[in-house]
Amino acid sequence: MARKSTKENKNIYQLTREGMDLTREEASDLLITMSPERIEKIESERSMPHPDEVLLMSDAYKQPNLCNFYCANQCPIGQQYVPEVKIKDLSQIVLETLASLNTMQQKKDRLIEITVDGHISGDELADFVHIQEELEKISVAVETLQLWCERMLDIGAIDREQYEAYKTQR
Repeated sequence: MARKSTKENKNIYQLTREGMDLTREEASDLLITMSPERIEKIESERSMPHPDEVLLMSDAYKQPNLCNFYCANQCPIGQQYVPEVKIKDLSQIVLETLASLNTMQQKKDRLIEITVDGHISGDELADFVHIQEELEKISVAVETLQLWCERMLDIGAIDREQYEAYKTQR
């Protein structure tokens, strides 16, 4: 029987695998193309995972947040352009989205005033940056909702066939 890790600072890949109560050998069987040794190298951070390996783990472990974590923290391009998204409860996601949308509703006229002439003057810059930050919050909320949805599809809490049928109707 495999022994349990006593390592204190476990990375997301090890925490996810252990959260599923899988040994590295069992995970390797589930992942098919990744050996227990490769999994160990990734979990001990002696080697960075490749994007295809993260996709494999994300699918097999039913944890779409692994892809977001990789992109936001380990991919050089993603580190610059992809915000890290934390999976939250649906109610929290909706409330945060509505709060940001309400703020933007109030700022909409100011955004029009700022951008109507095609350039942003010095006295408009502070307001523009604030509005841009609010828009980023909305973007992150949308990504959070997407991750939540992917997770619910993966675990079967949302019927995938029905979901896909609705998506193709639009």
